[in-house]
Amino acid sequence: MKDAGLRIRVQRELRQSFQEACKAEDKSAAQVLREFMRQYVQNHNTLSEVRHKENTSREKREQ
Repeated sequence: MKDAGLRIRVQRELRQSFQEACKAEDKSAAQVLREFMRQYVQNHNTLSEVRHKENTSREKREQ
């Protein structure tokens, strides 16, 4: 269930090109943005985990 919205401002030409690209893939703009957001969060979490492991290793070596 979706319970929040996101409103962004973009250039009209970018919005139109984005919508055309989505239509060519038979996807809605909202669907594509949700997919991007999920992937971005997953990548961010992965990077955060790697950084945490690196910091933990460094702290152990310094002790």
